[in-house]
Amino acid sequence: MSFNTFGQLFRVTTFGESHGPAIGGVVDGCPPGIRFRLEEVQAALDRRRPGQSRFTTQRREPDQVKILSGTIEGESGELTTTGTPIALLIENVDQRSKDYSAISESYRPGHADYAYDRKYGLRDHRGGGRSSARETAIRVAAGAIAAKVLPGITVRAALVQMGELFVERGRWNWGEVDRNPFFCPDADAAQQMAEYLDGLRKSGSSVGAVIEVVAEGVPPGLGAPIYGKLDADLAAAFMSINAVKGVEIGEGFASATLTGEANADEMRMGNDGQPLFLSNHAGGILGGISTGQAIVARFAVKPTSSILTPRRTVTRYGEDAEIVTKGRHDPCVGIRAVPVGEAMMACVLADHALRARAQLGTPPQWPLPR
Repeated sequence: MSFNTFGQLFRVTTFGESHGPAIGGVVDGCPPGIRFRLEEVQAALDRRRPGQSRFTTQRREPDQVKILSGTIEGESGELTTTGTPIALLIENVDQRSKDYSAISESYRPGHADYAYDRKYGLRDHRGGGRSSARETAIRVAAGAIAAKVLPGITVRAALVQMGELFVERGRWNWGEVDRNPFFCPDADAAQQMAEYLDGLRKSGSSVGAVIEVVAEGVPPGLGAPIYGKLDADLAAAFMSINAVKGVEIGEGFASATLTGEANADEMRMGNDGQPLFLSNHAGGILGGISTGQAIVARFAVKPTSSILTPRRTVTRYGEDAEIVTKGRHDPCVGIRAVPVGEAMMACVLADHALRARAQLGTPPQWPLPR
């Protein structure tokens, strides 16, 4: 199976399956001299880790990451990158493959089972194998390293919709995100989500969600026209996350309802001698290139396909069947996708920052001479 790597200069390769002995990855192209602590990478992983509340899968994985290469440890315990490949490893310690033995020959509706089987002639039925969201843990670890390549840039994400429940923008508080189990910036909406998801969880069903990712402090000039667009790479990165079915940048699909006057981000000169945008409908990207405004993206995550409600399906031998997916599953997989979205934004920005440095060296001064 190919295509397990993303990025051009800051490259991330992942390996492993949900119920294998371990998952891992290699971060290649990270510049030398980047300093970080293992605890910082672990802290990012702990936010994605399963089993932290009743609203996520109860699979108990500590997700303890090991760094096998690519760094030198100083006396204080701080790690410094050497410019060589950084190998990451996370052991799987709480697999229950027997939970899936009864469905080994049947396709789970909404899962990748049928598509994998038609392409490869086989599939790993144990939790989805390579198609499992378990793989995203390594992306989060890589994203924590990517963030160190981006001094002055802050990447944050939040869950802004669960089913038909939306956050109230007027109550948005970034400080609230890590105070509730949903990474929700609206405390009142988080309480509604808890009550709503409790009912779904007890019934054995699931629901989708929308995650918003915001990068602030991004300099203008990242990205390239046509085939190297920053927003195109972000869209590809978010769409590669398991269960994501839609991505939008800035106003996204809502821009179709706007007039040209309403959508255009007008500009004036600010007091600091730099251009000041009066709005950010474009989400910080124009022509595939960052403008210096906050980059704003959202992605939609479908409901978890593993549910207790009996579903009609077929077997790999062409027989009609009925299936119930047992085991431990997220009633809303979008919750743990929040730190994954942050990681993918950081990895793409790190890649484009290195591309810009390689092509331009020092960006041109602004304003341009007459």
